[in-house]
Amino acid sequence: MTIGTNSQTAPAAVKILIAGGFGVGKTTLVGALSEVAPLRTEEYLTRASIGVDDLSGVDNKDTTTVALDFGRITISSELVVYLFGTPGQERFWFMWNDLVNGALGGVVIVDTRRVESSFASIDFFESRGIPFVVAINCFHGRNTRTPEEIRSALDLDPQVPLLLGDVRERVFGRDLLLALVDHLMTLPAPLAAPVG
Repeated sequence: MTIGTNSQTAPAAVKILIAGGFGVGKTTLVGALSEVAPLRTEEYLTRASIGVDDLSGVDNKDTTTVALDFGRITISSELVVYLFGTPGQERFWFMWNDLVNGALGGVVIVDTRRVESSFASIDFFESRGIPFVVAINCFHGRNTRTPEEIRSALDLDPQVPLLLGDVRERVFGRDLLLALVDHLMTLPAPLAAPVG
């Protein structure tokens, strides 16, 4: 494919999905990694969400993603990574089916205070055969469980990489994406191909 008249080829695009429960840090991770100001579709929580959105463990949260978060990382003139953050509330899960189209892999973010909020994301990727890594978001370096306890609680396949860190830190985000690439490279070719 060429762009304009100067015969430059368009860079290859890689799509990565960032998923997890409500308030686990998806918007934060996309923002920490993106080289451009990320597109965010955050809206204030209103009375309409009372009894619908579970604010347990995130009592101070006052906004939520209602569609997606979008960020970009240019690796080289030949490769660009696009990050798509999913909405976390169950009422917006129907959007995941569109967001996953063409995704090479995913990152599932887990908050150890609410491990169960990430079950749906793991099930989503597993049921579609999409490779993923798990990020244990240790806010302020706090973690209440060992990696083994978390892996067991999530009933996670031993081959799925699990990393602990703070999603606000760009270095941790980089490590997650590198772990995903390493994981993809260990898989048989049909599973490592983009879904679409």
